Amino acid sequence: MTNGGVEGLVIKNYGGFYYVQDAKDIYECKLRGKIKQAVLTGDKVIFTPLEQGHGILETVQPRRNELIRPRIANVDLLLIIMANNKPAPSLSLLDSLLVNASYNGLIPYIILNKIDLPEDENAAIISRYYPQKGFNLIKSSVRNHIGIDSIQEVINNHIAVLAGPSGTGKSSLLNLLVEGASIRTQDISEKIGRGRHTTRHVELYPLNSGGWIADTPGFSVLNPPDIESRQLAWHFPDFQEFSNQCRFGDCLHYREKDCAVKEAVCENIIAEFRYRNYVTLLEELIKNERCYR
Repeated sequence: MTNGGVEGLVIKNYGGFYYVQDAKDIYECKLRGKIKQAVLTGDKVIFTPLEQGHGILETVQPRRNELIRPRIANVDLLLIIMANNKPAPSLSLLDSLLVNASYNGLIPYIILNKIDLPEDENAAIISRYYPQKGFNLIKSSVRNHIGIDSIQEVINNHIAVLAGPSGTGKSSLLNLLVEGASIRTQDISEKIGRGRHTTRHVELYPLNSGGWIADTPGFSVLNPPDIESRQLAWHFPDFQEFSNQCRFGDCLHYREKDCAVKEAVCENIIAEFRYRNYVTLLEELIKNERCYR
């Protein structure tokens, strides 16, 4: 309780109402007229409880961060769900999500789900390369209940965003992590090899072990992050030990000569696929910068 109001967390914004969780209950709240800013899932707020589970949302507390796509605030972790197979994991999408996590100050965890299936070639690359370069990796299987405890431990006392392509088992994983969630799932399409996302709004789900997890519609396909091209390499941590060895201090690791990053790629210290994904993102950022000059 503060200044006559109660502290709460917005867990869902749906149908013009804001569902706010306090220490014990959930209230369906309307906005006080003086609030001009958009209220997001994940916002910490002050509200006035009314009768029968209703309330008035009074103020929004300062945010630690804010994601634009999906619209959610105060996120700590990004759980990137990739399938061991069916569908085969996309390394370019994985790297885009990792860049977005770094840019937004989120701690990323790669969750390689469906390990009960035969390992795809790209899944083997993920298992081999990313942990070696310091990225967090958890292997899981909803069918065999593998890795679920490890994911719960990571989320404890944090707000986590669940992201990744359709068909990787995000909804099934949520149903295991969150008691009573009953998230609707769909089967994989045999024709296109992926599922269709069934979630229509961003909602936070509480874990019994502590913390919150959000499913995030529209977060499987991302635009390039809103950063300058010269800053992109900062978000590739496996480049860092070589960046300072380049001949030019402002090296983009692209077409310059005497580039230590490109030399590391030639020596197989940095994976070639990882560098190709970097160049693809870089060229798109450069193209966008030229369009807005």
